[in-house]
Amino acid sequence: MSAPPTARSAVTAADRRGELAAFLRLRRERLAPQDVGLPVGPRRRTPGLRREEVAERAGVGVAWYTWLEQGRSINPSVQVLDAIARALLLDPAERAHLHRLAAVPGAAAPAPAPVDPPPGEGTLQTILDALNPLPAGLVDARYDVLAFNDAYAALDPRIALLPPSERNVLWRLFTADEESQPLVDWEREVSTMLGHLRNEFGRRLQDPWWQGYVHRLRTASSRFAEMWARHDVSAPAAHRKTFRTADGRRVAIVATGFTRAEAPDAKLWIYTPADPDAARVLGELLARYREVGAAGLLAGAADRAHTEARPSAQRTAGPGQPPEVSSSASSPTPAQS
Repeated sequence: MSAPPTARSAVTAADRRGELAAFLRLRRERLAPQDVGLPVGPRRRTPGLRREEVAERAGVGVAWYTWLEQGRSINPSVQVLDAIARALLLDPAERAHLHRLAAVPGAAAPAPAPVDPPPGEGTLQTILDALNPLPAGLVDARYDVLAFNDAYAALDPRIALLPPSERNVLWRLFTADEESQPLVDWEREVSTMLGHLRNEFGRRLQDPWWQGYVHRLRTASSRFAEMWARHDVSAPAAHRKTFRTADGRRVAIVATGFTRAEAPDAKLWIYTPADPDAARVLGELLARYREVGAAGLLAGAADRAHTEARPSAQRTAGPGQPPEVSSSASSPTPAQS
């Protein structure tokens, strides 16, 4: 049985105020006194600034700011929120997130409704295919991979082998074993993605679909739960990252996102090589993928790893002695840094 409209609205408002309270507290705790020109002083028992210091910097009452951090039902104005944003040194993405959580009328538009299936899908695939040998894929706000070209599959063949309903980048990054992780700087890249996800989540607090998605990730991965609790927020931007290919090579690319007018809930991400060596490797991977497919890329990499490990895994044993196993041969390549 569904709750009456008034009850549903009350629950949603309480959830939103809880998100706002946690966001303000964590942003306050990350600031050191010296960050805002205050003396450190003795006897600071909690991290970051004190509530009264934030209130003073923002020009609001201490009790009023405390109520805001406690999630009480109060209605701050845009001017007051901007003053708090300046006091907490929030960047533009964090400021917009603060406005959304405070439900300021007209401060931030809600997220567009997802389009399913996206219109012009045949045209999209034609565009993606024309971008080869540049890896390119359409990824929605939850990091579901909706479409991709051959170069994208060659760079990350494991995700290409998943059923379409399971092609979620974050789910794979947080639940797959270390040896199959495609990112070299896992911590930095995943932190950036979660900042984007939190930004989008703030626009969809009333969406049970999103609530369920975050809940499943928190349940499946304690690491996700820990990082999600930081309430970090960031806006998408072109950035450089490094992939580990199926055969163990490293490829540095620049990821650039574009929004489709007919599907604003998703971005077309295009990976351009960061150097000539990356361009060469991407071309070789694409040619090999078209020859043997995603499963063939992974099988070939596994065979090569087994062959290369065999000579170093044991030395000639003396009479009555077992072969000596090399510790480096049995250790997986770390996927996190």
